[in-house]
Amino acid sequence: MNTIKNIIFDYGNVIFNIDFNKVAEAWKKLGITNAHEFYGHRQQDDVFNALERGQITPEGFRNRIRELTHKPELTDEQIDGAWNNIFVGVPKGNHELLLQLKHKYRTFLLSNINAIHYDYVHNYLKREYNMTDNSGLFEKTYYSHLMGKRKPDAEIFEQVLQENNLNPAETLFIDDSPQHLETAKKLGLQTYLMTAPDTIQKYFNTNGLL
Repeated sequence: MNTIKNIIFDYGNVIFNIDFNKVAEAWKKLGITNAHEFYGHRQQDDVFNALERGQITPEGFRNRIRELTHKPELTDEQIDGAWNNIFVGVPKGNHELLLQLKHKYRTFLLSNINAIHYDYVHNYLKREYNMTDNSGLFEKTYYSHLMGKRKPDAEIFEQVLQENNLNPAETLFIDDSPQHLETAKKLGLQTYLMTAPDTIQKYFNTNGLL
């Protein structure tokens, strides 16, 4: 592991804690009984992937949710509120760790995200940490909906590697989704699967990378 010079971080459940079950609960509170048919961590309706690639607008996403749930009366605020319920928060110390790592490694953020969540995250960072965005924590940040690509597609990894002249063998990728790590491994990156109760603070404090 001492060959690592670059680190690419996923965001959800690596830096910012999220909970997919909270979204399911929020759907239920809106009277949606078929959420399991179109929404989940590992499998979901194509509208979620399209939103993460920036291929549809938030309004197009909301209209599709109304179709999938058979509830045309749902308001934009109700849909966004339930969808944003996935976010728990950034654990104390994570930002400080990222700043520490930035001084030792070239660090990057690579997140599958969408316009609705992007706005929520930035409002949260402003409210809770007086930060306008994540740019100060990394050399560069990459968001799927602004790139037109999403993990686990190889193209999104290749763009980050090529734009920053990164040697895959010297690059560590940390993510909570095994399917994303598989693509990274095929491209020659070192990988680490983040699974609860593990955290980036525990990981970096116990493996000699600090």
